[in-house]
Amino acid sequence: MTLRALVVDDHPLFRRGVMAALADNGIEVVGEASGGTGAVELAQQLQPDVIVMDLNMPPDIGGVEATRRIVAARPGARVLVLTMFEDDESVFAAMKAGARGYLVKSSRPQQIVDAVRAVGEGEAIFSPAVATRLLDFFATAPRPSALPELTGREREVARLMAAGKGNAAIARELFLSTKTVRNHVSNILRKLQVADRAQAINLFRDNSG
Repeated sequence: MTLRALVVDDHPLFRRGVMAALADNGIEVVGEASGGTGAVELAQQLQPDVIVMDLNMPPDIGGVEATRRIVAARPGARVLVLTMFEDDESVFAAMKAGARGYLVKSSRPQQIVDAVRAVGEGEAIFSPAVATRLLDFFATAPRPSALPELTGREREVARLMAAGKGNAAIARELFLSTKTVRNHVSNILRKLQVADRAQAINLFRDNSG
């Protein structure tokens, strides 16, 4: 089944470049928008598998608010942020709004294509710089007191989830079987009462600090 994408960016040349890269790699681009308002409307009309979302699109509503509205209307919507900004405030605001991934515009075209595919398959994907930022947050944040207790192994798995690693990569790094990692991930999501990786990271952030 062909993956369907909506591309949202206020710079026409960059937007068309992303669209061309996706189309050249077998991803169907079903629509494009230059601002958040159009993104919300097209996401509802076209029901794409992935929305590639810029953050800053003046004078229209920004990507964070657009993501929030899209996910509120369709909780299963998968938004991949593609932006120039990688500061903590932008990263966590986008994740809290419901984004499933976060890349910077300096990413190579193939990285963008791979991220769209991964988000379309339900993974949480972050650029290396953003992943490092999230790892630092997990390393320095106090243990969340308002969250259910996780085991030491579950916290190791959660730390790697925050870096955007899939189950197979986590298994290799921790020398575990993929099935064991799947069980740990299921336990983490169940204990935190969330549906996916991005929501788990948000919950840690909201209850830490």
